[in-house]
Amino acid sequence: MSKKGILLVNLGTPNSYETADVRKYLREFLMDKYVIDLPYLTRWFLVNVIIATFRAPKSAKIYKQLWTKEGSPLLVYGKKVRELLQQEVGNDIAVYLAMRYQNPSIKSVLKEIKKDGITDLVVIPLYPQYASSSTKSSIEKVKEELTKANYQPKVTFIENFLSNEKFIEAFAENGNNYWKTGDYQKVLFSYHGIPERHILKDSEKGYCQLNDKCCSKYSNNNRLCYRAQCYETSRLIAAEMGLKDDEYKVAFQSRLETRARDPWLKPYSDLVTEDLAKSGVKNVLCFSPSFIADCLETTIEVGEEFKEIFHENGGEKWQLVESLNDNPKWIEALKEITLSSF
Repeated sequence: MSKKGILLVNLGTPNSYETADVRKYLREFLMDKYVIDLPYLTRWFLVNVIIATFRAPKSAKIYKQLWTKEGSPLLVYGKKVRELLQQEVGNDIAVYLAMRYQNPSIKSVLKEIKKDGITDLVVIPLYPQYASSSTKSSIEKVKEELTKANYQPKVTFIENFLSNEKFIEAFAENGNNYWKTGDYQKVLFSYHGIPERHILKDSEKGYCQLNDKCCSKYSNNNRLCYRAQCYETSRLIAAEMGLKDDEYKVAFQSRLETRARDPWLKPYSDLVTEDLAKSGVKNVLCFSPSFIADCLETTIEVGEEFKEIFHENGGEKWQLVESLNDNPKWIEALKEITLSSF
């Protein structure tokens, strides 16, 4: 007799905002070969000697700003979403939550799934747009731990879900709560950046050119191109909101460039924010549609750091559109996406 389960996988978060826990998280995260795709010894030296050593104390202060009484927002919302989805799908399907890095670990949750006797498992990495540094990494980790556990249920992996109508509607409704009641002039869709080389390396038969020739239309040729998926997500949300083409821009945040010959996806969100203010735009509404839950990158980077850049350069009103978090329509979208995959 088959027994069904759904595994939600998100990126992860430190166990606390203490420097030691943040350093541990950064080491696990950045030592992932899909995140920093350098030779092992080079990656080890870069992460353990340089990045984790110097970045952890600074990041710990930021995580402390972000932390709530319940804990890290990413994990708090993850638990709420798991509970709400469980209520929606009923008791015949078990819903689980794991984090790619730190806790609850994929290894520990798969142990629980195996103990529960799940025979049909749908795994959904909670990244709307596929990227090797997020989605592929999560999928490969699940496969690795399944093999180690000598546990082979029927598994279906969901690679992306940016085209799901309810997902788009949920983000558009959040945006329209501000757009239709305020005097905003522009919408900025800001996505997490990745190195350009990741795009080119994963390109289907060299199709990706990192320009409008290939990203202006979403098709089978660029279905898993991260940049193309981001532009398609923006077009879909903009259409649902009733935006004109000249009322929104797309950009990429959180870059970590180490050298000039290793550029990240452009345009850069911080520079676009500065340019908008300098061009006379006074009021901006900003989305981060690569994140399904508010976290450091949305609340702090977009909500506070970009706002500061905007104001310093002549802008007046900067509004972050909250992520999907535990939005009921987002739960409906998850239910639709996962149940259709069994």
